[in-house]
Amino acid sequence: MRNRASITRPLMLSLTGMLVAFWLVALGLGVLVMRHELDEVFDSALQETAERLLALTVDDLELRQQADGLEIESLNRSGRREYLVYQVRDPSGRLLLKSDDAPSTVIQPEMDKGFSDTTKYRVFTSVSPDGKLILQVADRFSNRREAVRESAVTMLIPLLLLIPASIVSIWLVIGRALKPIGALRQAIATKDGGNMAPLEEAHLPEELTPIAHSVNLLLERLRNAFAAEREFTANSAHELRTPIAGALAQTQRLVEELPDGPAKVRARKIEKSLRDLGHLAEKLLQLARAESGIGSKETEVDLLQVLAIVVLDLQRVPGLDRKVELRHPHLKSMPRRVDVDAFGIVMRNLIENAFLHGDSTLPVLVEVTGDHSVSVTNACDIVQEHELSGLKNRFRRGRTSASGTGLGLAIADRIVIEMGGKLTLFSPARGRIDGFEALVELSR
Repeated sequence: MRNRASITRPLMLSLTGMLVAFWLVALGLGVLVMRHELDEVFDSALQETAERLLALTVDDLELRQQADGLEIESLNRSGRREYLVYQVRDPSGRLLLKSDDAPSTVIQPEMDKGFSDTTKYRVFTSVSPDGKLILQVADRFSNRREAVRESAVTMLIPLLLLIPASIVSIWLVIGRALKPIGALRQAIATKDGGNMAPLEEAHLPEELTPIAHSVNLLLERLRNAFAAEREFTANSAHELRTPIAGALAQTQRLVEELPDGPAKVRARKIEKSLRDLGHLAEKLLQLARAESGIGSKETEVDLLQVLAIVVLDLQRVPGLDRKVELRHPHLKSMPRRVDVDAFGIVMRNLIENAFLHGDSTLPVLVEVTGDHSVSVTNACDIVQEHELSGLKNRFRRGRTSASGTGLGLAIADRIVIEMGGKLTLFSPARGRIDGFEALVELSR
């Protein structure tokens, strides 16, 4: 069966993806704005450098009286790459001065004052007042791209840390936000025929309150339906007991009075049918009590004494020549807060089931183990696993010719659950190669 998808993972991935997408968009917009601002800063630096350098160059050339294009002494004595390069030339295009990193050819042949672009440089051209000197200060585009790139990487690094941090944060926030949903789901999952208590609505968020209210309305309708069913079953079974007992008594008297022959045979079949009907009525009463929740009780009782009474009572049933072996080594008592009648009904049904379907030549073993569990084992052929899993359902019987109602194990399982325990069926029985074992594990 394919696992159902959870809403937590897609919600977390969606929120994280949206957050990263928004961050990338914001980063892209920030890079565009930053590039524009850096261009303005670089352009301002170009202009200011050109204006200051032009005045210094004019003074220097006048003082040194250089007219043969001598190069000015390098200011880049450290040997580091220059971010700004310059050239000084006359109107004819002859270079008079240049920086170390400046090319030997003219950077920008145009002499228009102001900014201009080449394939490699952003250039600012400045002309001396007399028009005899032209100064061009240039900034490489690679420098600007490098500045933008490094700034973008610096802004991107927090994003790499933000992604795992966002996943953890969103997971915690979603987990906290979905906690009421998980609690409501668990509360609904506990509802069955034995737990029909209404859900708590007071502490639920506003979005979940209508769900809880609808579930409570459904539970109320189910409680009413189950109560009506139990009442009908109990009343029907109870009302049938008296007429069935009367009909059985009359039939038994008729059997005694009839002479041997076909009529007496038919009378005995009627007697058997009435016994089976009376047994079914008794089981229906037990089923109604089991579904009404009789498992737990405030007073503490010794289950070993109850078990001994049940075994002794069954051994006194007229016409029952089967033996029951009761074993409880190293145990003197087994105190539990359960209903005496409920535990008695469980053990009586399990032992009767062992009588009906076990080997009549071998005794039924009832054993109380040290881990506070009770097992009922009988000898029989192995019950197939696919049949074993359905034997605790109502009116479900295995492959057997023995008489029965198919309610014994269902009643026992229901009451054991009410007592907070567990009923497990084994075939073959544990430690044997054949047989059937019913294990009742009681809560401590």
